[in-house]
Amino acid sequence: MNNKLKNMEEILSHQVSGFHQYVLDTPIHLNYVSNNLCEMLGIRKEDLLDDSRDLYAQMVHPADREKYSEFINNIALKEQTLTDEYRLIKKDGTIIYVRDTITSKKLKDGSLVGNSVLTDITDIRNENDNLQFLNETIPCGFLSYTCEKQPKVTYINSKMIEFMRFPEAKDGELDYLEMYKSNIFLMIPMEERRRFSKYLNRVYSAETPIAGEMTILRCDGTRAHIFGWVTKSINEQGEEEFQSVCMDITERYKAKKDNENKRYLKALTDVYDKIFEFNLDTNTVKCLHCEEESFFKKFENLAMQIDDALEKWLVSFISPENQNNVRSFFKDFYQKRLYKKDDKPPQIIYDSLSSDGSINQYMGIFIKIDESVSFYCCRKMQDTSSTEDLKAENDNLKEDIRDLVMRFSDGIAAFEISPEGMVKPLYASENVSEFFGYTQEEWIPLTERYTPLENFVAYSEASYEDYAELLRTGEAEFTYFDYKTEKERKIKAICSQKEPSGSSTRYVMLYDVEDTEPNDKQRLPENRAVFIRTFGYFDVFVGDKPIAFRNKKSKELLAFLVDRKGGFVTSEEAISFLWEDEPANTVTFSRYRKVALRLKNTLEEYGIPDVIETVDGKRRIVMEKVQCDLYDYLSGKEEYSQSFKGSYLTNYSWGETTLGELMNNWE
Repeated sequence: MNNKLKNMEEILSHQVSGFHQYVLDTPIHLNYVSNNLCEMLGIRKEDLLDDSRDLYAQMVHPADREKYSEFINNIALKEQTLTDEYRLIKKDGTIIYVRDTITSKKLKDGSLVGNSVLTDITDIRNENDNLQFLNETIPCGFLSYTCEKQPKVTYINSKMIEFMRFPEAKDGELDYLEMYKSNIFLMIPMEERRRFSKYLNRVYSAETPIAGEMTILRCDGTRAHIFGWVTKSINEQGEEEFQSVCMDITERYKAKKDNENKRYLKALTDVYDKIFEFNLDTNTVKCLHCEEESFFKKFENLAMQIDDALEKWLVSFISPENQNNVRSFFKDFYQKRLYKKDDKPPQIIYDSLSSDGSINQYMGIFIKIDESVSFYCCRKMQDTSSTEDLKAENDNLKEDIRDLVMRFSDGIAAFEISPEGMVKPLYASENVSEFFGYTQEEWIPLTERYTPLENFVAYSEASYEDYAELLRTGEAEFTYFDYKTEKERKIKAICSQKEPSGSSTRYVMLYDVEDTEPNDKQRLPENRAVFIRTFGYFDVFVGDKPIAFRNKKSKELLAFLVDRKGGFVTSEEAISFLWEDEPANTVTFSRYRKVALRLKNTLEEYGIPDVIETVDGKRRIVMEKVQCDLYDYLSGKEEYSQSFKGSYLTNYSWGETTLGELMNNWE
């Protein structure tokens, strides 16, 4: 037997950390030890071989000996294979981790032996310990979850449990953690679930980590805001799964929202007499702004329960005949039945007791700040006897747009204009900031400093002269692409007049204008053959009619796709050419998405959407659908050999690479 074991040792010594054989009859002991096991422990074979006792057990770490003894006793019960992990102490005192796999087998004489194969797993255990240390100390939440339609959480670390505020499960009580693990969408607010589902689909298709921010719903019903990454991977079982790493940025997010709301509030206080903040998460209301003589002044910034405060206000101030109507209006609000997508902010008119003791007509409006917080703004309406005055006011909006601002439905922007023509925006809702060519993230720094008008409008599709005219005359009309509805809209911009002092807060407001003029592009040309000109200035023709691109970047994107000659272009590649001096980040990705959306919309208007193919966020020109002077020239046909005259995509500097190639061939 020993000869067989020696031959086996020569093979195993190159594959495993150690090999030995037990005699499992009483007394249990070792009858064979491999050389590499002795080398691993720093001892001689004689130190482990003794027919009367198990000397190997003395090498086991004292804290693991009971575990080891149970392991050996179990393997001695019958023929079987068992595996366990424990620590060994080397002769020099070093502690190592091993995985021991023993297979027991009966010999012909009826005795039971166990063949043990050891694997040194010290490095793996240390790595796991390091990961465990990171898991417990770095301020990140980790999640693994399945790629099913209703993903199940397979792993959640302690930091994520802390983020989610899961209570410790007690006997007889619901285990919230296990309930949430059965469906990750329980962690997502209802209004965010569709967006999160699309986000996971993007990650699954792209097969690359994607970062972003989102709101999650904690176990206690409150909301947290997180930033993180999601990636798709293959787990140890060979199954696809999502893995998320996230950081809790709730406090930073709240601070940012508070600053935005303060700027918004500053603009609204010039329009409304009273402003109240309704917070549905905390079920509280507080007065943010009111007149000095108002009853509510003493309760300013004091949070109160909505039901109690509302009922006291109704009984004390609202006329009896209006109370039920107002009560229903507010009930619909906190039951979330008021807001409808793309609808005007909900409004109500009622009679109420004023600070001077008189009964006056008031108009109130709910302005949604986020899913939890809304501002209720109200102001006393003008006396009906002043109808002629009101008409005159509305006829001269540039002198006073307060009443119009009060009824806004498409957005509001407030600016401070200095005598030198420097612009400092105080606030803009999302659709308005996009109108000026900025994301909300880009807009915020602008509110903290004065910016020359020409710099402020640099990203806008309208020209500097258009904006200068708006400030001079007080009104202008623009064509605006609404990225949420993906449609062109014609809007009117109105700006309040400049005060004689030359330095005052001025309001710019946008609202819809019915497009009564015929739109030539809605009458599609009968001949929809597409010709693209690249030699010289870039232009695209449908039939004999050039496309009037209203967005410079969307035209440049199409030129870039043409330059790539039918190859797919990723978002990162396009960004690096369209915005050469800016890195690919969330801001430029957002900007690029809007440019691509604008291009898609323009091509659809001209009835040629199929000239661009989009697959998983990548885009290409479909060469078979267009005629292009570049493609004709490169075809090598004699009839096109003289079409290149030495200029190419004169509009764009990045076209010089292709121009160089064309020039070499031309010469």
